[in-house]
Order: sequence, then structure tokens, then C-alpha cells
Amino acid sequence: MPTVRVLGAGSAVVDRVLTRESLAFLGRLQAEFGRRRADLLRRRRERWEHLRSSGTPAFANAGTGPGNWRVAASPADLTDRRVEITGPAEPRMIINALNSGANVFMADHEDALSPTWSNITAGHAALMDAARRTLAFTSPEGKEYRLDDRIATLVSRPRGWHLEESRVQVNGAPASASLFDFGLFFLHNARELMARGSGPYFYLPKLESHFEARLWNDVFEFAQDALGIPRGTIRATVLVETIHAAFEMEEILYELRDHAAGLNAGRWDYLFSLIKTFRARPEFVLPDRAQLTMDVPFMRAYTRRLVQICHRHGAHAIGGMAAFIPNRRDPAATERALAGVREDKEREAADGFDGTWVAHPDLVAVAREVFDASLGSRPHQKHQLLDDVRVTPAHLLDVRVDGAAVTTAGVRANVDVAIRYLAAWLGGTGAAAIHGLMEDAATAEISRSQLWQWVKHGTPVDGTPMTAAVYRGVRDAVTAELLRDAGDAGDAGDARRVNDAAELLDQLVLGEWQDFLTSAGMPLLER
Repeated sequence: MPTVRVLGAGSAVVDRVLTRESLAFLGRLQAEFGRRRADLLRRRRERWEHLRSSGTPAFANAGTGPGNWRVAASPADLTDRRVEITGPAEPRMIINALNSGANVFMADHEDALSPTWSNITAGHAALMDAARRTLAFTSPEGKEYRLDDRIATLVSRPRGWHLEESRVQVNGAPASASLFDFGLFFLHNARELMARGSGPYFYLPKLESHFEARLWNDVFEFAQDALGIPRGTIRATVLVETIHAAFEMEEILYELRDHAAGLNAGRWDYLFSLIKTFRARPEFVLPDRAQLTMDVPFMRAYTRRLVQICHRHGAHAIGGMAAFIPNRRDPAATERALAGVREDKEREAADGFDGTWVAHPDLVAVAREVFDASLGSRPHQKHQLLDDVRVTPAHLLDVRVDGAAVTTAGVRANVDVAIRYLAAWLGGTGAAAIHGLMEDAATAEISRSQLWQWVKHGTPVDGTPMTAAVYRGVRDAVTAELLRDAGDAGDAGDARRVNDAAELLDQLVLGEWQDFLTSAGMPLLER
């Protein structure tokens, strides 16, 4: 048996989550699949290096059997997915989301959760209680939160293949964070969820090839066999949030066909992946983030192809996240947020999506209204086959945007959002409301990668080339403003995190390219 050691601090929560049985199960998963995971990550890096300076992706055409294949039929509680809410796996968020009136809640261990040891372990403990309908929470102010009798379907998102759980080691090496999060949720909750008429359901992030989907499918089969649970009980929805996955959507769905529940348009990470993949190539320099809407041609091509492939094979196509959030203290801001969300969801419903994502309970009603109008009494619109849609590799890679420009305001916005978010992340908060938008690791990745790209290429900013000195000037101004705010609030800890965030952003923007800010920031988070 593999040797499994827990290096993270002990607590009652840790003891509850990391039982002898769960550690043994995690050890088995790591021993069985760790080598394949490492090999696939190596292949990722080889592909990145190939595309960094030349070459373009092509459709995989890897072979998916007979053309009329279909994914497994949806279980009852994943048949109607018209409104899904997402958020970090934290007790209050879990309760509010499950009670929100949404059809599905995705509990996130990745982009919306700062991966402190206490956050990760407390999140898994909270999901154990949520699966058993016993989850409760009392705020510091004394407000009590309880689950309603009727709640959304629970889905868990483990961390991506690229991440490690350094606080748990298997045979002396860090555990895969993907296998850690999947293994704990599955072991602790699969039978409990099945007994209540549901099942172990997952969202899979940041896949880059159908080989990575095949690995997940083999993990599912191994885990189900280990627990004596019928194969096909697990259901997984894949987030298509890398440019590489966009070229292998059909093959990814095929590899997971016995466990597949659909594909999701993970739009923000998709933009980051495109920037990251082609960052050294001037023809892929993108304009201000505010100009990168879902109406630009290359994003339309990506989403239309996703809906077409899903419906061709009987899978759900789930729309992405509108970042707008309401402000209960500012009615005008709330009206703007609701209008933005409505416009976004109307476009998705018209494009054939079967459901969509929101980030706040107050947005469930507007998203439901839009999809109710489109779906009526139908649980989805898989009959919309989009046979007239023709998407080529050139469509996915043509990043021209009408009126494209990089502006001083856009540079400042990216610096401001990146420092604010990184400071929140270092303080243990993975989803932060910033200037009326819900920012998480994916949106912060766009901000910092664009800054790196603009400095690298000397991109004109209102006519003046972007340089490291220009960046530093903006960074100094933003940092000074945030430090004044922290000083006015008398928060020394916040001031330290602002300085740490600015230092980390300097590394991400001015240093050698870092593939993921979450990996780059872990030493600061853990100190």
C-alpha cells in the first residue's frame, strides 16, 4: 500500500475528512493514476512549446466511433439544468446556493476558492454535511443558515490536473489536487447522494485533450469498482475553458460518453488560455478586457461549436458566467447588473444553450425568466441541432476585434483588479466582488496575462508603447490608493496583503512567464 502522510495542520475537521479509509483511497488513486497524470502534463508542455512561436491547433479527428453515438441518458436531477449557480465550497455559500432556486449548484474547489488548508478541508466537510442535508452555519453576527426542504442538485468541481495538494504526500511526493478533491467527495458522499435519489456529479476543469478526458474516465471506473458502485453512476460536465479543448470537444465528450453530462462554455479561462498559448505571437495580442465580449466573432464561433457538438450527441450545453453582480446598497448598480445578465442569457438561450451559470443568488430569477421563456415546459433544447453552423479552425483563431484598442483605462483596470483579487486570495477569499463584477482566479488570470502580453510586445496604449516603466507607474498609483484605504480602515493585515499582491503581480507581469497564478502564489499563501 502507498505511504500517505498529511503535512497540513491537524484539527477536528481534518480528522473528520482525512480518515484512515479516505487516506488509503487517495493513496490508491495516486498510485494507479499519478504516473499517467504526470505524462499528460508533460505532453501539455510540449504542445505549449510547439505553439508558442509557430504552428496552430487543428481539429483532433481522433476517431469517435459510429457517427450516431450518444452520451448516457441524464439522471432525473440533471435533466433540467436551465439555471446553475456556482461558488466556493464554503458553508454559507453552499447553503445560500442550494436554497437559491437554481436547478444545480456547483461547489468549487478551484477558481473560486483560495486553497488554504483550512478552506480545502472545511469545504469537504461542508459538502459531507450538504450531501446529508445537515449543513448549518451561524455567522459571527449570529445569523443562522439552514438548508430548505427543496434544494438544488449538488455538483462538485475538483481542482485541475495541473495542481498539486502539497499538504498531503503519497510515497514522498505531493498528491494530485484533482485526485484529492475527487476522491474525498466520491468516497464520503457517493452512496449518501445515491440513497437520496441523486448521485456523485462533477464538473471537470481545464482539460486540454481527449487523453486527459480518458484519464478522468478511467479514474471514474476505478473508483466505482473500488466502492462497488455501478459504472456510469458518476456524471461529469466538462468545462471547455482552454483553446486546446475547443479543438477536441467531440473527442472529449466521446471519451467520457458513459459518464458525460455535457459541456460548459468556461469563457473566462478560455480567454486566458488563448492569451497564454499564443502570448509570444504579436498577431494574438488582444485589446482591453472590456472589449472581449461574447459577441466578438472568435467567441461566438467557440460557443456555437460547443452547442452543436453537445446536441449532436445528446449532451447538455451549459452557458457561461456573466460576471455582473447586484449591489443591494446601490439600486442603480443592481439594475445595470440585471440588464447585463439578462442580455447575456438571452443571447445564450437564442444560441441553443440548455442552461446557464450565475454567480449570485439574486441573479437566479432573471436567468430563470429568460430560459423559461425560451424552453417553456421542455427541460432543454437539444432538438436545436444547429446543422447550419460551420466553424473552422480559422474561425476559432481569428482574434480580430472591431475597434480593438489598448487604453490607459484598460491597463489601470487590469492592474487594479489583479492586485485587489490577489490580496483577497492571499487573505483566504477566492471569489471577490470588485467594481460590480465577481472576480475569481480565471478573471484575474486574464488581467495579469494581458499585462504581460502588452509589455512583451510594447503594445501601443493610447499611442504610447507599453513598457515595464509604464506598468510600474500604474502599479505604484494603484498600490498607494489601496494602502491608503487599508490605513484608513486600520487594517494592517490588509496592507501587508496589498504589498504581497503587488509583489506577486510584478513577478507575473515582469518576470519569466508563469503558467498559473495559483501555482505562483502558493508559497505566499502557505507561509
